[in-house]
Amino acid sequence: MSFAVQLVSPEKVLYEGDAKYVSARTLGGGDIGFEPGHAPFLAALQTWPVRVLGTDGSELKIACHGGFVQVDAAKIVILSDVAELAADIDVVRAQVAKTAAESALSANADDRDAKAALARATTRLEVASA
Repeated sequence: MSFAVQLVSPEKVLYEGDAKYVSARTLGGGDIGFEPGHAPFLAALQTWPVRVLGTDGSELKIACHGGFVQVDAAKIVILSDVAELAADIDVVRAQVAKTAAESALSANADDRDAKAALARATTRLEVASA
């Protein structure tokens, strides 16, 4: 059993196809997984990898930087502010951004911009290493 999945950013459709499982992290709600027949659901997304398990057993990780997920029994739509496939991630740039964010946080642990930059860089590096 499967359902249709569409992951869209303002620039392009990053994934469109059938899947048997999708996981994401919601803002304030934690990690959630979706399987065919899931109850209707709508939530804001946190910066975190979205994981899609294809019907053929393949796994795709996508760096998702905010947005929304909408689920009904037959379809999941993820509208992301920014989303990146592993092949599109500049690993060196992400590592430099992570180091800069960690440095900024060591100077000011309450720096919201640095916390957000660290989350984006960490997510990119996790997806790129998959």
